Amino acid sequence: MCGIIGIVANQPVNQMLYDGLLVLQHRGQDAAGIATCDDGRFYMHKNNGYVKDVFHTRHMRGLFGNAGIGHVRYPTAGSSSTAEAQPFYVNSPYGIVLGHNGNLTNAERLKEDIFKQDLRHINTNSDSEVLLNVLAHSIEQATQKNVLTSDIIFDAISTVFKRCHGAYAVVSMVANFGLVAFRDPCGIRPLVIGIRETQEGPEYIVASESVALDVLGFRLLRDVEPGEAIFIDLDSNFYSKKCIGAAIKTPCIFEYVYLARPDSMIDGVSVYQTRLNMGETLAKKIKKEWGDIKIDVVIPIPDTSRPCAQQVAANLKVDFREGFIKNRYIGRTFIMPGQALRKKSVRQKLNPIKFEFKDKNVLLIDDSIVRGTTSKEIVQMARDAGARKVYLASAAPPVKYPNVYGIDMPSRVELIAYERNEDQISKEIGADGLIYQNLEDLKLNITQENPLLKDFDCSCFDGKYVTGDIDDVYLNNIELKRSENSINEPLTNSSTQLDLNLINPSAEEEHA
Repeated sequence: MCGIIGIVANQPVNQMLYDGLLVLQHRGQDAAGIATCDDGRFYMHKNNGYVKDVFHTRHMRGLFGNAGIGHVRYPTAGSSSTAEAQPFYVNSPYGIVLGHNGNLTNAERLKEDIFKQDLRHINTNSDSEVLLNVLAHSIEQATQKNVLTSDIIFDAISTVFKRCHGAYAVVSMVANFGLVAFRDPCGIRPLVIGIRETQEGPEYIVASESVALDVLGFRLLRDVEPGEAIFIDLDSNFYSKKCIGAAIKTPCIFEYVYLARPDSMIDGVSVYQTRLNMGETLAKKIKKEWGDIKIDVVIPIPDTSRPCAQQVAANLKVDFREGFIKNRYIGRTFIMPGQALRKKSVRQKLNPIKFEFKDKNVLLIDDSIVRGTTSKEIVQMARDAGARKVYLASAAPPVKYPNVYGIDMPSRVELIAYERNEDQISKEIGADGLIYQNLEDLKLNITQENPLLKDFDCSCFDGKYVTGDIDDVYLNNIELKRSENSINEPLTNSSTQLDLNLINPSAEEEHA
């Protein structure tokens, strides 16, 4: 997953983009970037690191213009090289910048086509650069000798939908023309639209989550629909079009479990409310299957599981306690690259309040269990703090299959639930008992808030891939590639910065 944002306003957007990326930081901690457009020129700064560390005053002063896009990166494909920080840029046709959340499942085939047929050049391993070049070529083919219009943009995006498979929510800027945004035909990754009325006219925003709209004072209009494209010109004229007929909304269910902030709305559903609902159904299952087990206290593993844990405790009529204090200066362990780094960070990230564990039968609630590394460490921490018994409940079903749509779950052998039952997993992580949410209950937790949602991408739980192009050969290939990358990971210069004040000689002073 990544976080994307795009704004067309009647005032400079550099600070708004920065503030929006700050609240989308949970979606990517590897790199951040902003590109703005002013008088036909792009101004860009991006680098590895958190938003607050990538952008300083001197960078912000160089981001001119009333329109722009931003991106926070969480790597799933490619490497962590600074060169793969987004947005990406091509200078033909017109000049285009693009930021992307998701993962193309046919990226390797597209790379060959782009080089041999489109006669374009790919400079990184990122599928986002592939997507940008497909879009650029489609616009080039659609314009020919015609003047660029919104209809031509929509025709070009129709071609993108036909060529690009997988999950993608996209924001893009065409120089001196406007903002383009679109969402894949399955609507796997989220994208919302907002508006703010001013005396000078309307201002528009598109972003991964509605929380970015809230902090910037925009009103949520709606979600971008699957297969829909949005175009907003530099005068804030708004256009939209459904660019493909066969579009079925199947959003990623893991957004509601873990990825999204609880204060966001995704596809008309409150993420926070769904997590409360998860606690209701999980408590029912605990009562049914663990009716004879004495539980003294329910403790969440911060932070995502807290709403679920509160409802579990209320329904079981036992105490709810905060048993772990979180160091908020450590990143989300799930999206840290490398198993060793995740394991090391757990003890740095969480510290138990021993009083809440001593001589008690403790029920820990986690949002999900992926690799099991974090769970094993936390269970042991609870025992070390004096717990008599340590039980663990997951608000999500067992993660048994790779996710290929932009979440870092690409290898089956890394998943603790792969070819293991609950008893085996419980023994592996050292718990006295383990229980998972049922998948049908999880779906119901969401659909009861919006009956118009009929289905989801649940591939990491059920192995059913909604794009219909994933088989064992594909999964084996990405697992082999992942294994090779872990052995031969290229050295990168983490201090390298890419600061493009395009067609702007003053950029040299940044490196003085």
